Amino acid sequence: MSVHRLTIDDARRLAIGAQRLDAERPTALVPLVEHLTFLQIDPTAAIAPSADLVAWSRLGGSYRPEDLRRALEQDRTLFELNALVRPMSDLPLYLASMANARGMSAGVRQWVERNDRFRRDVLALLRHKGPLQSRDIPDTHVVPWSSSGWTANRNVTQMLELMAMRGEVAISGRRGRQRLWDLAERVFPPDTPAVPIEEALRVRDARRLRALGIARETAPVQPMEPVHVGPAGEPAVVEGVPGTWRVDPDALERPFAGRTALLSPFDRLIHDRVRTTELFGFEYVLQMYKPAAKRRWGYFALPILHRDRLVGKLDATADRKAGVLRVHAIHEDVTFTRATAADVDAEIDALGAWLGLTVGR
Repeated sequence: MSVHRLTIDDARRLAIGAQRLDAERPTALVPLVEHLTFLQIDPTAAIAPSADLVAWSRLGGSYRPEDLRRALEQDRTLFELNALVRPMSDLPLYLASMANARGMSAGVRQWVERNDRFRRDVLALLRHKGPLQSRDIPDTHVVPWSSSGWTANRNVTQMLELMAMRGEVAISGRRGRQRLWDLAERVFPPDTPAVPIEEALRVRDARRLRALGIARETAPVQPMEPVHVGPAGEPAVVEGVPGTWRVDPDALERPFAGRTALLSPFDRLIHDRVRTTELFGFEYVLQMYKPAAKRRWGYFALPILHRDRLVGKLDATADRKAGVLRVHAIHEDVTFTRATAADVDAEIDALGAWLGLTVGR
């Protein structure tokens, strides 16, 4: 198989187009998620929750957060697993991994086994009274969950999360930000066939490459979702960037026209910081966990995409009580031309309109 030879501009445009951030916008939420393969859930809402920002940055002002809730809770065309919203049509690709507890460490499996009575108590209660919030489920653990982090002794939450990974329970909806748990058989379509694990992993790699456009064959393990794609696609080299990549050959034939977009800090275009540096020369670190005095770009700065470049960061906050989207700063990684500045301002105005807020500059 011949190796595709790409310029850095080619590589950037592959990545942007694959993430549906080019000028040809998608028009519906569920097909968008089917293409992207997931939306990441994060509770931070300094401007808007990440899943909503990712959807808005693709779909534009026609997207409403209630579209996501309806797809998850009423239509059941999407489902939530491990803090990721996935298309229900992809469920067969995960069922075999769930049944085999794929991805669980030996220590985690042992904890579930030693707490089997606790697990069965949860199943019995949900069958009788579900759906329930975690706080409504008694903690009948035998062995406590041990962690040096914030999950220490959060036995019910950890049991529910692990039972979801095993395909026994599922998130049926939310009450505010709180998840509602129920038996998986009452959330997922009945008699859904499971794709065998090895085949499912190959398909998932191929779908991930289609969503990324260009990726490495191997990469360090990432939480929730890998950034590598195995042998999917075809090999490529990028001018000026060491190493070999994998590319989606279908994407190589698509024409590209860029636009301006404001991205969530968790957006898949920039989530793999190594790839972002290699292809875009763009430095980004989410700084909400740093003291205010040590932040360079703000609490929840939004990367700014302009055509086929990442050109800066928007430091803004949604002050809903005052009805204002407060723009604290626009950090220019490259000096904006007058046209670039106008396009960025127009996108900020579009963000304010979508949020129902007046933009305060």
